Amino acid sequence: MQGVVKAYDPVTRDGIVITDDGRMAEYELAAGALEGSVFRMLRPGQRVVFDLDGDERAIGLRLGSEVDMGTPELSMSDEDG
Repeated sequence: MQGVVKAYDPVTRDGIVITDDGRMAEYELAAGALEGSVFRMLRPGQRVVFDLDGDERAIGLRLGSEVDMGTPELSMSDEDG
């Protein structure tokens, strides 16, 4: 799934991510959601890709790039006008 970080507490490591697929569903972070990822902490508005565990909590957070988010690429013909 793809989304953005709504909130994150670096002390408790609790947080919420929101999908950006039009449903705007909210998912709490699972314990250890950042383990094995490049993240040490998260900031609100940060784009992420994540999975859900059996309890519908976000886990396995990864970097969300514009390519991952399905943002259309700008073609060379678009740049020329």
